[in-house]
Amino acid sequence: MLTLTKPVEREVRRRIAGQLLLEGKTISEVARVVKASKSSVKTWKDALDQGGLDALKAKPHPGRAPRLSAAQKRQLVRLLVRGAPAAGYRTDLWTCKRVAEVVQREFGVSYHPGHVWKILRKLNWTCQKPEQRARERDEAAIQRWRRKAWPRIKKRGSRSKLA
Repeated sequence: MLTLTKPVEREVRRRIAGQLLLEGKTISEVARVVKASKSSVKTWKDALDQGGLDALKAKPHPGRAPRLSAAQKRQLVRLLVRGAPAAGYRTDLWTCKRVAEVVQREFGVSYHPGHVWKILRKLNWTCQKPEQRARERDEAAIQRWRRKAWPRIKKRGSRSKLA
């Protein structure tokens, strides 16, 4: 049998089969032409007899409706971009638990923290570890070291490898 993956492709095949059945072709002939099983063509014929060609249309399979609407997800992204301190947290680290709390507080929708990552992944957010830098960090001293000491150390290291 032919494997069609898209609902539109399957609908086109059913409609062709329905048209052939309306023209008087047998189930076996139609099955051969559209490369489908006889049982499928029989099912399509029964639907055709009851509802016409419209009965062969693709039916949406929506599944469960998302608990957050598209607008709410956009608003969540805006809240996350502002940072965790803006949402009332001491550090600038978003954890799944914190995001779940924000979603509950802002939208009244409860998510288990272990499932929040699914929402974040669909929003193209990735897991990232914040950079930890000492408060006493002296940027000027670091730049001087990189400019003067590091090239000298690097040169010395390459010589020892050659010897």
